[in-house]
Amino acid sequence: MPKAELPSVQSFCDLHNHLLHGLDDGAKTLADSLEMGRALVSLGFTEVAPSPHARPEYASAALARARLAEVQAAFDAAQLPLTLHLSAENSFLEPTLLPHAGTPEGRPIGAGPYLLVEAPYLDPVPSLPQIVFRLKLKGVTALIAHPERCAEFQRPGRAAEIVGGGARLQLDVAALMGRYGPVALKYARLFLDEGLYSVAATDLHSPVGAREWVGKAMEKLKAHVGDTRLVQLFAVNPRRVLNGEALEL
Repeated sequence: MPKAELPSVQSFCDLHNHLLHGLDDGAKTLADSLEMGRALVSLGFTEVAPSPHARPEYASAALARARLAEVQAAFDAAQLPLTLHLSAENSFLEPTLLPHAGTPEGRPIGAGPYLLVEAPYLDPVPSLPQIVFRLKLKGVTALIAHPERCAEFQRPGRAAEIVGGGARLQLDVAALMGRYGPVALKYARLFLDEGLYSVAATDLHSPVGAREWVGKAMEKLKAHVGDTRLVQLFAVNPRRVLNGEALEL
Protein backbone atom coordinates (compact mmCIF):
# COMPACT_ATOMS: atom_id res chain seq x y z
CA MET A 1 0.00 0.00 0.00
CA PRO A 2 1.48 3.37 -0.96
CA LYS A 3 2.29 5.53 2.00
CA ALA A 4 0.57 8.50 0.30
CA GLU A 5 -2.84 6.90 0.88
CA LEU A 6 -2.54 7.79 4.57
CA PRO A 7 -2.51 11.39 5.84
CA SER A 8 0.96 12.86 5.41
CA VAL A 9 0.47 16.05 7.45
CA GLN A 10 1.78 14.46 10.64
CA SER A 11 3.96 11.44 11.37
CA PHE A 12 2.53 8.55 13.33
CA CYS A 13 3.43 7.16 16.76
CA ASP A 14 2.84 3.53 17.82
CA LEU A 15 2.44 2.90 21.56
CA HIS A 16 1.97 -0.85 21.47
CA ASN A 17 4.15 -3.37 19.67
CA HIS A 18 6.67 -6.10 20.34
CA LEU A 19 9.59 -5.20 18.08
CA LEU A 20 12.31 -5.61 20.74
CA HIS A 21 13.75 -9.01 19.92
CA GLY A 22 14.18 -11.92 22.29
CA LEU A 23 12.07 -10.57 25.15
CA ASP A 24 8.63 -12.15 24.73
CA ASP A 25 6.40 -13.55 21.98
CA GLY A 26 7.36 -10.77 19.56
CA ALA A 27 10.44 -10.27 17.39
CA LYS A 28 12.85 -13.19 17.56
CA THR A 29 16.06 -11.60 16.20
CA LEU A 30 17.59 -8.19 15.63
CA ALA A 31 16.89 -8.72 11.92
CA ASP A 32 13.18 -9.07 12.82
CA SER A 33 13.33 -5.83 14.81
CA LEU A 34 14.91 -4.00 11.88
CA GLU A 35 12.38 -5.36 9.40
CA MET A 36 9.48 -4.37 11.66
CA GLY A 37 11.00 -0.92 12.07
CA ARG A 38 11.32 -0.51 8.30
CA ALA A 39 7.67 -1.51 7.84
CA LEU A 40 6.53 1.12 10.34
CA VAL A 41 8.72 3.83 8.83
CA SER A 42 7.35 3.03 5.36
CA LEU A 43 3.86 3.75 6.70
CA GLY A 44 4.79 7.12 8.21
CA PHE A 45 5.74 6.21 11.78
CA THR A 46 8.59 8.14 13.39
CA GLU A 47 8.14 7.20 17.07
CA VAL A 48 7.46 3.89 18.77
CA ALA A 49 7.11 2.76 22.38
CA PRO A 50 7.82 -0.98 22.23
CA SER A 51 5.83 -2.77 24.91
CA PRO A 52 7.32 -6.13 25.94
CA HIS A 53 5.16 -8.16 28.28
CA ALA A 54 5.84 -7.31 31.93
CA ARG A 55 5.21 -10.75 33.39
CA PRO A 56 7.54 -13.06 35.33
CA GLU A 57 7.81 -15.59 32.50
CA TYR A 58 9.26 -12.93 30.20
CA ALA A 59 12.38 -10.75 30.27
CA SER A 60 13.13 -8.36 33.11
CA ALA A 61 12.76 -4.60 32.98
CA ALA A 62 16.54 -4.24 33.05
CA LEU A 63 16.97 -6.49 30.01
CA ALA A 64 14.16 -4.65 28.21
CA ARG A 65 15.93 -1.31 28.79
CA ALA A 66 19.20 -2.73 27.48
CA ARG A 67 17.48 -4.24 24.44
CA LEU A 68 15.76 -0.93 23.65
CA ALA A 69 19.13 0.83 23.62
CA GLU A 70 20.58 -1.93 21.42
CA VAL A 71 17.74 -1.72 18.90
CA GLN A 72 17.82 2.08 18.85
CA ALA A 73 21.54 1.93 18.07
CA ALA A 74 20.85 -0.55 15.27
CA PHE A 75 18.14 1.71 13.83
CA ASP A 76 20.50 4.69 13.97
CA ALA A 77 23.28 2.73 12.27
CA ALA A 78 20.88 1.69 9.53
CA GLN A 79 19.72 5.33 9.18
CA LEU A 80 16.20 4.24 10.07
CA PRO A 81 14.39 7.37 11.37
CA LEU A 82 12.50 5.76 14.23
CA THR A 83 12.79 6.99 17.83
CA LEU A 84 12.10 4.43 20.56
CA HIS A 85 10.60 5.08 24.01
CA LEU A 86 10.38 2.88 27.08
CA SER A 87 7.14 1.06 27.84
CA ALA A 88 5.77 -2.37 28.75
CA GLU A 89 2.52 -4.30 28.47
CA ASN A 90 1.37 -4.88 32.03
CA SER A 91 -1.45 -7.11 33.24
CA PHE A 92 -4.37 -6.24 35.50
CA LEU A 93 -3.96 -9.71 37.04
CA GLU A 94 -0.27 -9.31 37.93
CA PRO A 95 0.02 -9.03 41.75
CA THR A 96 2.79 -6.43 41.50
CA LEU A 97 0.76 -4.04 39.31
CA LEU A 98 -0.58 -1.83 42.10
CA PRO A 99 2.44 -2.02 44.45
CA HIS A 100 4.80 -1.02 41.63
CA ALA A 101 2.58 1.57 39.94
CA GLY A 102 3.99 5.06 40.28
CA THR A 103 7.31 3.78 41.68
CA PRO A 104 10.70 3.15 40.03
CA GLU A 105 9.70 -0.52 39.67
CA GLY A 106 6.70 0.44 37.54
CA ARG A 107 7.02 0.35 33.75
CA PRO A 108 5.07 3.33 32.40
CA ILE A 109 4.95 4.63 28.84
CA GLY A 110 7.84 7.08 28.64
CA ALA A 111 8.27 9.12 31.79
CA GLY A 112 4.66 10.18 32.26
CA PRO A 113 1.66 8.92 34.22
CA TYR A 114 0.32 6.45 31.63
CA LEU A 115 0.61 2.70 32.09
CA LEU A 116 -0.22 0.26 29.31
CA VAL A 117 -2.31 -2.54 30.84
CA GLU A 118 -4.13 -5.50 29.35
CA ALA A 119 -7.11 -7.46 30.66
CA PRO A 120 -7.44 -11.22 30.11
CA TYR A 121 -9.21 -12.21 26.93
CA LEU A 122 -11.76 -14.58 28.49
CA ASP A 123 -11.74 -14.20 32.28
CA PRO A 124 -13.92 -11.58 33.99
CA VAL A 125 -12.30 -8.82 36.05
CA PRO A 126 -15.05 -7.67 38.43
CA SER A 127 -12.60 -5.52 40.39
CA LEU A 128 -11.52 -3.55 37.33
CA PRO A 129 -13.13 -0.22 38.36
CA GLN A 130 -11.46 -0.45 41.76
CA ILE A 131 -8.06 -1.18 40.19
CA VAL A 132 -8.42 1.79 37.84
CA PHE A 133 -9.41 3.98 40.80
CA ARG A 134 -6.47 2.82 42.92
CA LEU A 135 -4.11 3.52 40.03
CA LYS A 136 -5.54 7.03 39.75
CA LEU A 137 -4.93 7.58 43.47
CA LYS A 138 -1.26 6.85 42.76
CA GLY A 139 -1.22 9.36 39.90
CA VAL A 140 -1.28 6.64 37.24
CA THR A 141 -3.68 6.48 34.28
CA ALA A 142 -4.35 3.05 32.80
CA LEU A 143 -4.19 2.92 29.00
CA ILE A 144 -6.03 -0.33 28.34
CA ALA A 145 -4.78 -2.41 25.42
CA HIS A 146 -7.15 -4.06 22.91
CA PRO A 147 -10.37 -3.93 25.01
CA GLU A 148 -12.34 -5.07 21.96
CA ARG A 149 -10.67 -8.48 22.35
CA CYS A 150 -11.54 -8.90 26.07
CA ALA A 151 -14.75 -10.41 27.40
CA GLU A 152 -14.81 -7.95 30.32
CA PHE A 153 -15.37 -5.05 27.90
CA GLN A 154 -18.07 -6.88 25.96
CA ARG A 155 -20.41 -6.48 28.93
CA PRO A 156 -23.00 -3.77 28.13
CA GLY A 157 -21.78 -0.36 29.28
CA ARG A 158 -18.54 -1.68 30.79
CA ALA A 159 -16.18 0.15 28.43
CA ALA A 160 -17.94 3.49 28.97
CA GLU A 161 -17.91 2.91 32.75
CA ILE A 162 -14.16 2.32 32.79
CA VAL A 163 -13.47 5.38 30.63
CA GLY A 164 -15.72 7.41 32.94
CA GLY A 165 -13.60 6.16 35.82
CA GLY A 166 -10.47 7.70 34.33
CA ALA A 167 -8.90 4.95 32.24
CA ARG A 168 -8.25 5.35 28.53
CA LEU A 169 -8.73 2.75 25.80
CA GLN A 170 -6.32 1.74 23.04
CA LEU A 171 -7.61 0.18 19.83
CA ASP A 172 -5.71 -2.72 18.31
CA VAL A 173 -6.15 -1.56 14.74
CA ALA A 174 -5.84 -5.12 13.39
CA ALA A 175 -9.27 -5.87 14.87
CA LEU A 176 -10.78 -3.73 12.10
CA MET A 177 -9.47 -6.25 9.56
CA GLY A 178 -11.12 -9.13 11.35
CA ARG A 179 -7.77 -10.62 12.42
CA TYR A 180 -9.27 -11.53 15.81
CA GLY A 181 -12.65 -12.62 14.55
CA PRO A 182 -16.11 -11.08 14.17
CA VAL A 183 -16.70 -10.34 17.86
CA ALA A 184 -13.58 -8.20 18.22
CA LEU A 185 -14.44 -6.46 14.94
CA LYS A 186 -17.95 -5.72 16.21
CA TYR A 187 -16.72 -4.16 19.45
CA ALA A 188 -13.90 -2.23 17.78
CA ARG A 189 -16.47 -0.56 15.53
CA LEU A 190 -18.85 -0.01 18.44
CA PHE A 191 -16.24 1.63 20.65
CA LEU A 192 -15.12 3.82 17.75
CA ASP A 193 -18.70 4.90 17.12
CA GLU A 194 -19.13 5.68 20.83
CA GLY A 195 -15.93 7.74 20.89
CA LEU A 196 -14.37 5.59 23.62
CA TYR A 197 -10.89 5.13 22.13
CA SER A 198 -8.15 7.65 22.86
CA VAL A 199 -5.31 5.87 21.04
CA ALA A 200 -4.83 3.34 18.25
CA ALA A 201 -1.84 1.00 17.99
CA THR A 202 -0.56 -1.92 15.94
CA ASP A 203 0.32 -4.58 18.57
CA LEU A 204 2.82 -5.73 15.94
CA HIS A 205 4.52 -9.01 16.89
CA SER A 206 6.25 -10.14 13.70
CA PRO A 207 7.74 -8.72 10.51
CA VAL A 208 5.79 -11.19 8.35
CA GLY A 209 3.51 -9.17 6.09
CA ALA A 210 3.74 -6.25 8.51
CA ARG A 211 3.72 -3.39 6.02
CA GLU A 212 0.77 -4.84 4.13
CA TRP A 213 -1.53 -5.68 7.00
CA VAL A 214 -0.76 -2.62 9.15
CA GLY A 215 -1.32 -0.39 6.14
CA LYS A 216 -4.59 -2.13 5.33
CA ALA A 217 -5.75 -1.88 8.95
CA MET A 218 -4.97 1.84 9.07
CA GLU A 219 -6.94 2.31 5.86
CA LYS A 220 -9.88 0.53 7.52
CA LEU A 221 -9.62 2.94 10.45
CA LYS A 222 -9.43 5.93 8.11
CA ALA A 223 -12.50 4.72 6.22
CA HIS A 224 -14.44 4.37 9.47
CA VAL A 225 -13.51 7.63 11.21
CA GLY A 226 -11.85 9.91 8.64
CA ASP A 227 -8.45 11.57 8.40
CA THR A 228 -8.79 13.90 11.39
CA ARG A 229 -9.70 11.17 13.86
CA LEU A 230 -7.06 8.82 12.42
CA VAL A 231 -4.37 11.43 13.08
CA GLN A 232 -5.75 12.04 16.57
CA LEU A 233 -5.61 8.31 17.41
CA PHE A 234 -2.26 7.53 15.78
CA ALA A 235 -0.35 10.81 16.20
CA VAL A 236 -1.80 13.50 18.48
CA ASN A 237 -2.88 11.44 21.48
CA PRO A 238 0.06 8.98 21.42
CA ARG A 239 2.44 11.92 21.68
CA ARG A 240 0.35 13.39 24.46
CA VAL A 241 0.80 10.08 26.28
CA LEU A 242 4.57 10.26 25.81
CA ASN A 243 4.55 13.86 27.09
CA GLY A 244 2.33 13.02 30.08
CA GLU A 245 -0.48 15.29 28.86
CA ALA A 246 -4.26 14.96 28.95
CA LEU A 247 -5.75 13.15 25.96
CA GLU A 248 -8.33 14.39 23.48
CA LEU A 249 -11.50 12.28 23.42
